Amino acid sequence: MPSPKVARSPRARRITEERNAASKNLDRMTSLEIIRLMNREDRKVALAVGRAVPAIARAVDEIVKRMKAGGRLIYVGAGSSGRIGVLDASECPPTFGVSPNLVRALIAGGKKAVLQSVEGAEDRTGDGARDLRNIRLAKHDSVVGIAASGTTPYVLGAIEYAKRRGALTIGVASNRRSPLASSAKIAITPEVGPEILAGSTRLKAGTSQKMVLNMLSTAAMVRLGHAYDNLMIDVGEANEKLRERAKWILKEASARDVSAVTRALRQSRHDLRLALIMLKRGASAKAARKILRESRGNLRRALGE
Repeated sequence: MPSPKVARSPRARRITEERNAASKNLDRMTSLEIIRLMNREDRKVALAVGRAVPAIARAVDEIVKRMKAGGRLIYVGAGSSGRIGVLDASECPPTFGVSPNLVRALIAGGKKAVLQSVEGAEDRTGDGARDLRNIRLAKHDSVVGIAASGTTPYVLGAIEYAKRRGALTIGVASNRRSPLASSAKIAITPEVGPEILAGSTRLKAGTSQKMVLNMLSTAAMVRLGHAYDNLMIDVGEANEKLRERAKWILKEASARDVSAVTRALRQSRHDLRLALIMLKRGASAKAARKILRESRGNLRRALGE
């Protein structure tokens, strides 16, 4: 059975595609004038995101609750919005040491659309549902639909399917009166106004999306224990820069010298959590592992803090 079509809102409701009065005669401006204008417009983004903070915090609480029950965080978008979702999801494993399956990103048109436009992909409502079905969406998952206008059929189709499956739905749009904001359980709608280049929502709208996703994933991971103080305690060590960062993190967290840190890392087989317990509690790797297990992975509890 074909999926029902989701109609786009009339153009008048798509404030992300209106013309910006401040950028009239953009093509006649000097480079300095264009950059100054962009900078002035970009200052509006953080203020707009700030007005959405209560909704973002509510979303984080709901995401954390579902992740504790085995759920995933899944971004769904098309074009620039989809690529921003891919970017945030791809940064979670190296930053927080989590599985690539914990934070996922779906983009209309698939992997090809990450590097180039896939014509018509965002217009297929049924593809959003199909892509969620293919990754076996479950009721404990959280689906974040990302669309600057809040009218993208691919995203709307995904949100409707997620609702039917009982998953949490979150809409990130730059229009609070959009179908996406109305459909999702939690609407995050930083209204940044028209772009200096009409309709180019990779600009202010895209910046606001990146800020919101930064908040959602970072706050959720920290709430789930993937940080110690303000340090990346689960950071990976895939290259020399990250290996040096791991040593620095342990030095900062334990106030021990580099030789002690290096020794603890070696004995713990480069497990920063175990190494920190060893350094702060004077425990062996075996004892540290037992302490961490008995604390059910809660590092603060394992450290007696």
